[in-house]
Amino acid sequence: MAILIIVAFFVLFILGFPVVLSIAIPGITYILWNHITIDLIAQRLHYALNSFPLLAVPVFILVGNLMNSTGVTKRIFKFADVLVGRMPGGLAQVNIFASLIFSGMSGAALADIGGLGQIELEAMREKGFSNSFSGAVTIASATVGPIFPPSIPLVIYGAVTGTSVVKLLIGGIIPAITAVVMMMILTAFLSIIRKYPRAERWPRLSEIFRAFFPALPALMAPVMLVLGMLTGIFTPTEAASITVIYIIFISCVIYKEFTFKDLVNSAFETVKMTAGIMIIISVASLFSWIFAIEQVPGMFSKFILNFSQNPYILLLIINIILLIVGMFLDSTTATLLIIPIITPPIVAAGVDPVHLGIVVIFNLMIGLMTPPMGLSLFLISDIAKVPMSKVLRDVYPYFIILVFTLIIITYIPQLTLWIPNMLMK
Repeated sequence: MAILIIVAFFVLFILGFPVVLSIAIPGITYILWNHITIDLIAQRLHYALNSFPLLAVPVFILVGNLMNSTGVTKRIFKFADVLVGRMPGGLAQVNIFASLIFSGMSGAALADIGGLGQIELEAMREKGFSNSFSGAVTIASATVGPIFPPSIPLVIYGAVTGTSVVKLLIGGIIPAITAVVMMMILTAFLSIIRKYPRAERWPRLSEIFRAFFPALPALMAPVMLVLGMLTGIFTPTEAASITVIYIIFISCVIYKEFTFKDLVNSAFETVKMTAGIMIIISVASLFSWIFAIEQVPGMFSKFILNFSQNPYILLLIINIILLIVGMFLDSTTATLLIIPIITPPIVAAGVDPVHLGIVVIFNLMIGLMTPPMGLSLFLISDIAKVPMSKVLRDVYPYFIILVFTLIIITYIPQLTLWIPNMLMK
């Protein structure tokens, strides 16, 4: 039955059904076929959403939308431009560095592309960069957002697996910085070969300070968030709400570019995005329940542990599986359907669940930029007005370097665990 349900899901998905229906139809059919009371459907949907950590998801989405509606993103970009614009590649380097800063408040790759990405694309276009290369850099740099605190996918992963969300969030700091450094090295190499433009000179100290101070209130948001969680002042969910208040405060009082219309528009976009995520989470709980009834996690654990109990080999297998899954499913759906099955045997083999969480989410973020269903590719093609085939041509070098970074993060677990172990003993 479990195999039939999985096959039915992929058949519906390939036929073009929305993900929600592709999940819900097989799940409901299973319940009706086995004469299980239909009340169970409502109970499972409610149970899946009755989670305190999941409250952080819509609030972090609101943070990203608020920053897109005010002047926060522009100041972040200007500061990044002054700081690294002289490096080989110029604005391409700014694009990557600004994404790291922006991700410290938005927590989502698509929010990075949709908000800061539009500013980055326009600036790079004016400097003579092709739309396809600008788009490739934008979607590649956006992969760091969901592993740098705050992170919506990590919150969902923590809720699904019962892993500490705080440890997951701070565990992503070094891996995200590692990914940024690797992409900046690649960008410098490509820029030297292709002779891309860059700033005429390195900035003076006074120029850095003039760009830094307007951006400082925005830069303090992730610092405040991480310190608050580490000291126990607030939970990740409470941190999200405090970040919203903070963004509204600096937009109104310091930047003075916030209106009631901005709040209404941000709230409206948040409701639309949250509804899409939450309905997938709720219907996916039916799959999880059915898999538990059919003992799928136990069978998978037995199968994979019989194959090998070496954690390094198991991590390699899981990475290959997730890279393939990421080509077809978005990160939320993949996390909800696949992670409950693959996590138990990997953790049983000795892999830390926090380390596994960073590996899984970063892997799925790479999937956002891989065809045929990479959401980042569709979004950037629409924003940049360039065919997806041209973006793919320029994104391949970044795909290779990000996979190489994934290997580093996978087989050097201390990159993930050092900060959580040091600060949360």
